[in-house]
Amino acid sequence: MTNMNYQIIKDESLLRDFIQWLPELEPHEKYYMCLFARSKYCKTVTHISSDKAQLKRFVTDKKRMYEKIKQLEVEVGAYRQKDIGIPEEALALYITPNPRNMFKASINTMVKLAHAIRDENVMMSPHQEALSEVQKAKSRTCYIDFDIDLDSQMQAMEIGVAMTKIKAYVNKEAVTYLKTRGGMHVLIDPTKVSKEYIKSFYQGLKSIAGVDQTGDQMIPVPGCTQGMFIPHFLNLNNGNND
Repeated sequence: MTNMNYQIIKDESLLRDFIQWLPELEPHEKYYMCLFARSKYCKTVTHISSDKAQLKRFVTDKKRMYEKIKQLEVEVGAYRQKDIGIPEEALALYITPNPRNMFKASINTMVKLAHAIRDENVMMSPHQEALSEVQKAKSRTCYIDFDIDLDSQMQAMEIGVAMTKIKAYVNKEAVTYLKTRGGMHVLIDPTKVSKEYIKSFYQGLKSIAGVDQTGDQMIPVPGCTQGMFIPHFLNLNNGNND
């Protein structure tokens, strides 16, 4: 029987392990998540407005995260662009692994809304403005992210080469590797970086071939769809590759 709903969760065990791995939140913090339609994952589709077209975005804590993600699994065709249903292979779920500061986001939202009222911007959406401010309002740096793009035909070899280079710039206890469809995200916990690397690791990792973006970024959610690929940790316990 054909599945009539989108399948966002591809591996429940991987997802639950990821949720447990995420830093515990403080009272004023939440995680920001976004479901995208990505044209590059579905080349036959021409109606997706951008490479990362936002379909749904929301905030959640760890306790409610699995339930919130499950609620994204609506009837196939319910996600639409230009009034045309989006195929499941174009979907990708992302999260900010650094918690967002809801107090800071609230203040910034108030300022944005005040400016919109002053300028008589009747097209402004308070809901969307608030979510945009949440996305920007990093609370604390739990992870510094290095996004490495790799050749799809030689990823296994290139991952090994990249890991060897990474070990020269930072101690393994500080590193978590997230395998993604197009390469991997290297997540550095700054509190675990050894003294001998603390002043040089950022520039060192940034210099590695294939590093595309760095800093406070969104990452694909392990156990969930990324263009039908299932992102997963290569070393959930820091330093022990699978």
